[in-house]
Amino acid sequence: MMIEIKVPELAESLTEGTIATWLKQVGDSVQKGEPIVELETDKINVEINSEESGVIKQLLFSPGDTVQVGQVIATLGENESQSKATDQEASQDPTTSKIEEQIQEKVEIVQSKDESENEKDKTLKNIIIASPAARKKARELDIDLSDVPYKDPLGRVRVEDIEAYSQKKQQVEPSNGSQINKVNVSEKEERIERVKMSRRRQTIATRLLEAQHNAAMLTTFNEVDMTAILDVRNRRKESFNKKHGVKLGFMSFFTKAVIGALKEFPFVNAEIQGDEILIKKFYDIGIAVSTDDGLVVPVVRDADRLSFAGIEKEIGILSEKARIKTLGLKDLQGGTFTITNGGTFGSLYSTPILNAPQVGILGMHKIQRRPVVIDEEDTVEVRPMMYVALSYDHRIIDGKDAVQFLVKVKELLESPEDLLLEG
Repeated sequence: MMIEIKVPELAESLTEGTIATWLKQVGDSVQKGEPIVELETDKINVEINSEESGVIKQLLFSPGDTVQVGQVIATLGENESQSKATDQEASQDPTTSKIEEQIQEKVEIVQSKDESENEKDKTLKNIIIASPAARKKARELDIDLSDVPYKDPLGRVRVEDIEAYSQKKQQVEPSNGSQINKVNVSEKEERIERVKMSRRRQTIATRLLEAQHNAAMLTTFNEVDMTAILDVRNRRKESFNKKHGVKLGFMSFFTKAVIGALKEFPFVNAEIQGDEILIKKFYDIGIAVSTDDGLVVPVVRDADRLSFAGIEKEIGILSEKARIKTLGLKDLQGGTFTITNGGTFGSLYSTPILNAPQVGILGMHKIQRRPVVIDEEDTVEVRPMMYVALSYDHRIIDGKDAVQFLVKVKELLESPEDLLLEG
């Protein structure tokens, strides 16, 4: 009895996936509940478990193949002891054995006949009719007679056919320079590695293009003096870590600053659905995390209700889950606004792309010390500065509001006391 292994229901928005890795091969024993295959979806990798015990009989798809929800991807059969018992019963039946022998004899006769006919066809095709003079001319010019087109209705190759073919061949033969170029191209092709895009990378590419095509995206910039935040961190990092068991990073400051600005400019915390604007009165902040498989954006839920320590802990948990590939769909779904930090890789300036259907994303960048004017008396000091960027959907967010939103973020970051009070 064969048992079908099907792709289960994954999530409401997921209808297909890609075979990432088969965890079992044909002939392997499988216990009920044991994983058989790792499936890559648009958002996460999931393992499909066997609902029965048995032995893998067939793997119907290869790694890289796309499969649909409900589709049969493998079959499971009896275990080894049951299979042997069935084989023994079949071998003890003389009628079955005799029938099998007769079938095998007929198959061998048909195969032998087919092979003979094929050999005969090949022999006839290989016979070339040509005069001794034509054959001699072909040898002199190093021409294969089978390549020479002929005009004779009986299929005879003549000397003039060979000469005409030789002249045509010389006209189309590339020069030495062209041959060298051809060799160089061939050598370069050998140094090119073709790598198929993963399903997640294809999804990222598609959604980034959709975001650019479906939104009137615009970016505004500002800069933040990080002196006050660095001072707070240096003074409080040890006591903060000792009390809460987590480091005081930059992301909690930026998350709180973004929430403060979103409360003042609610259209940045919105979504467009048809001809309606959904203004969200909750603050689920997506934090972009880079992994080996591409960018993922896990969501910190109700970030406005969390303390600085709560935000840092939640970001730490989500980042670790992303690193070891254990993020669940609920970790990635939703989100009202996104923060991305290119500064961790050294980026000084960039224009982040919207994480649709969100209408705003804040880009953080590298902290760089540079001279700035700090007062009306034109006093110049070297300060730790960071460029920040807000990309927004101009369909519902006016340029004035976008600029003022970013100015509010800047003000809150440069005055941590105000940030703590508003947070």
